[in-house]
Amino acid sequence: MFMHMVKAAVAGASGYAGGELLRLLLGHPEVEIGALTAGSSAGRRLGDLHPYLTPLADRVVEDTTVEALAGHDVVFLALPHGHSAALAAQLPDSVTVIDCGADFRLRDEAAWTTYYDTPYAGAWAYGLPELPVGGGRQREALQGTRHIAVPGCYPTAVSLALAPGFASGLLDPQDVVVVAASGTSGAGKSLKPHLLGAEVMGAMSPYGVGGTHRHTPEIEQNLTAAAGPGGTAVQVSFTPTLAPMPRGILATCTARLGETAKEADTHAIREAWVKAYADEPFVHLLPEGQWPSTASVLGSNSVHVQVTVDERTRRVVAVAAVDNLTKGTAGAAVQCLNLALGLPETTGLPVAGVAP
Repeated sequence: MFMHMVKAAVAGASGYAGGELLRLLLGHPEVEIGALTAGSSAGRRLGDLHPYLTPLADRVVEDTTVEALAGHDVVFLALPHGHSAALAAQLPDSVTVIDCGADFRLRDEAAWTTYYDTPYAGAWAYGLPELPVGGGRQREALQGTRHIAVPGCYPTAVSLALAPGFASGLLDPQDVVVVAASGTSGAGKSLKPHLLGAEVMGAMSPYGVGGTHRHTPEIEQNLTAAAGPGGTAVQVSFTPTLAPMPRGILATCTARLGETAKEADTHAIREAWVKAYADEPFVHLLPEGQWPSTASVLGSNSVHVQVTVDERTRRVVAVAAVDNLTKGTAGAAVQCLNLALGLPETTGLPVAGVAP
């Protein structure tokens, strides 16, 4: 554990993820915010980019260079996919680097080259502490590590919705269907015509249809890991949709019960989720009959989960709600920071959402 304030730099401070990181770090009792860097926004006041970050409003954003990031204990990379690897390779091994992009999430090079157009950079410790793996949890791989890949927002919601079922051997790995809705901030801050208010308000639309969304292999990687070694790889049909809201994800996930669980009732199935998340501070299995809502997790590092069984089709239905910018990105990064540095995992992270 550090015996002094941890000095942290944020590369990509001008974007939504970077802004959310700074919001959380301002409330972290062990962190001193150091350099704030960006690309095209370099030279501007942070207050012009993120007016809500009043304590940092007069800070000037620097260009993203190794020199600007030098001298920090921790560097957060909130950069576009494919931009982190080259920068990370130039940072000293003594620095804890937490990447919010996709560059180091996938363990399979073929999966990377299928979905991304930059060279494969390898895999870092995967930053989803609550994920069941090998009889334990992924947090064990994060304690004391120097390089962490923060999960994608969709994989966070989907993986936590379904992982207990695969860890318990209840679900058929070849019959998983996910439809998830995300707010527009998930697409980043760059100007895009299809994200204009006039296009989004009052409308929902699918994208990445037919297994083409980049988060598909990450979801499959996580659920396969939850199922344990020696099992059949999990295959997922994933369809994301764009919802007319700024932030939040609601993932509706279904999977057919496996042969060994065909006679199990809803209560017995639910017990797998109860046991999996009983001691998790950020994953909340809701009381029976109460379903997750994106409004309930707004601004929090919490995931709300509900599970039931469609008795007629013998399919498990698991629904998860998460704030894509908090637990889906920046909150997860801070949670990983705490684990890497030996701090209490919940330090500086809100459990309660904001309403209305």
